[in-house]
Amino acid sequence: MLLFTPGPTPVPESVRLAMAEPTLHHRTPEFEAIFKETRTLLFELFATDEVVMLASTGTGAMEAAVTNLCRHTLLNINSGKFGERFGKIAQAHGLNSVEIKHAWDTPASVEEVVDAVKTDTSIDAVAIQISESAGGLRHPVEAIAKAVKEVRSEVMVIADGITAVGVERIDVSHIDCLIAGSQKALMLPPGLAILGLSHAAVEKIGSGKGYYFNLASEIKKQQQNTTAYTAATTLVIGLGAVLKQIKEDGGLGKLYCDTARRAKATRFALEALGLHSYPQMPARSMTTIDDADAAQIRDLLKTDFGVNVAGGQDHLKGKIFRINQMGLIAPYEMVWVVNAVELALAKLGRRDFDGTASRVFNEEFFKSTLKKEEK
Repeated sequence: MLLFTPGPTPVPESVRLAMAEPTLHHRTPEFEAIFKETRTLLFELFATDEVVMLASTGTGAMEAAVTNLCRHTLLNINSGKFGERFGKIAQAHGLNSVEIKHAWDTPASVEEVVDAVKTDTSIDAVAIQISESAGGLRHPVEAIAKAVKEVRSEVMVIADGITAVGVERIDVSHIDCLIAGSQKALMLPPGLAILGLSHAAVEKIGSGKGYYFNLASEIKKQQQNTTAYTAATTLVIGLGAVLKQIKEDGGLGKLYCDTARRAKATRFALEALGLHSYPQMPARSMTTIDDADAAQIRDLLKTDFGVNVAGGQDHLKGKIFRINQMGLIAPYEMVWVVNAVELALAKLGRRDFDGTASRVFNEEFFKSTLKKEEK
């Protein structure tokens, strides 16, 4: 079975083998050396002033970001389940919450966020997804962050990059907190979250808030290559192995380029079959198709063609399917996925199978390579 859900994603064999080594105690020089190396690699990935690893899912990192960086009012952008979650976290901790809400296929605009920040001076933090995985949407986060900082530089910008870090290069110039999760583009099992922080965020955190999710205590300990509480040792070892493998395979630039080419080629291939891309601004992390037969297509992909893709949630349940683009994915696997979608459509009597999907994918994905060879 090919796993093509947008998290958890497949874990490479080399990483599984690294995590299969005998367990290390987290308070030892041996693990501290591994932690230091992994942390150094994370600085290259995030390009932020500070990085913090938490033994937590991505939601834990979201909570840590909100509780440590918001004191009064959180402005959250709700274009899906995860944008909605930011507001619920704020309310659970007694913070005020202001929400900009859109359909799950619609990105936020710079203007509406700036207007909200200008209008309500109690807003001291803005939380937004870079890639909202509920519908595969990409928000213009970098432009929003820049505009917010130009209006009120003290406002903290929290960017959920759980399905964006490791997918594309993110400009963190105006982002105070960038969040990632292990089970997405970092190709690990769930259970490890990472926050990249700006100097301004570290200053705002001060002595921190809360207990387990107190980022001040974690920053202090992690700068000493250890953790405030028990580290997710196996996942930290796996993360180091993933980041080293990315380097060996050509580096972050190649990873981002391959992901962009694959996402574009997949979308073109599926649209060539007459299918419709759901989000107005598609994220590179996944290809999302809205279709009346989405549930049947999903079932056929799994039962007849050995491909497991994700469906939709809430009002989109049975109405969309989402195909992962995160991580190190071989082109031949992606070709089989689009080919399987075409076969599923043929089984449903929607169109005759003629190999359109695989042809379009290959033409689009490999055209840049072919042009280089021609030169």
